[in-house]
Amino acid sequence: MKRLPIPDDVTGFEIDADVKQDLKSLPKTLADDVARNLVMVARLLDSEPEEAYNYSRVALRLASRVASVREAAGFASYMTQRYSEALTEFRAAKRMTGRVDLWPVMADCERGLGRPERALAMAGEPEVKQLDKAGQVEMRLVAAGARADLEQFDAAVVTLQSPELASSAIHPWTARLRYAYADALIAAGRADEAREWFVKAVEADTDGSTNAAERLAEIDGIEFTDALDEDAEVEDEGAEAVEPVRRQIDKDDVGDDRMIFEDEEDVEEFYDEDDLEIDEDYDEDSFEEQPGQPKKQG
Repeated sequence: MKRLPIPDDVTGFEIDADVKQDLKSLPKTLADDVARNLVMVARLLDSEPEEAYNYSRVALRLASRVASVREAAGFASYMTQRYSEALTEFRAAKRMTGRVDLWPVMADCERGLGRPERALAMAGEPEVKQLDKAGQVEMRLVAAGARADLEQFDAAVVTLQSPELASSAIHPWTARLRYAYADALIAAGRADEAREWFVKAVEADTDGSTNAAERLAEIDGIEFTDALDEDAEVEDEGAEAVEPVRRQIDKDDVGDDRMIFEDEEDVEEFYDEDDLEIDEDYDEDSFEEQPGQPKKQG
């Protein structure tokens, strides 16, 4: 089996406690080897997903009966758009653990495989009710994306309308939810409303998880000039100016210089527009959970 190089500073102890517990079923030497490969997967997943995928395959060959390994392999496949492989790994992890938290990303794999109808069917399954709030929001995002895949843009808008969208509270998923809603409004031909929601997405997006600011600027007709390009232009102009002088200098003096509804016709706007204003008095604890990109939504 071909092994991949792993930096000396990667010990394997960096993995989460749950993963460590999973690996206890393996001999210690093997567990340490698998752990180091999983650390590399996590380290590279966002910046170099193809490399992360390669490390995940090594871990998979070493310990295919460990749920955490199957899950890591699933995410590496998902990030490299190998949706069929990802779905296989996620199903295996779900079967091994009985957990449902992978349900939204499994549905998104169906979208990636060109099967939005299956993603919508999954959005109506009992597993959705078992998801926590973050998972249910994720499911809404996937379902709305599936509606958009089917060009059911009004239905996508309705799918995203929810108490979570109307809440003024900021959660890790808030920016993405508001962004997806604005994007759905654009697709439905409601650009004026979309601008308002891009503004709200920008307010919630403290870590740059969306490009809401760029989309807002696009709506407002603002063009950005890349600072590096600007510097390059100045440098070129300067070079042209000094060239005649440079020719006079002796050469020896110069150094080397990347909910779900059965049919669109059944969709009804079940929230008034006023309900979608941010509710400053909204009490999240009083809301009873309701089931909800992704291909990834930007």
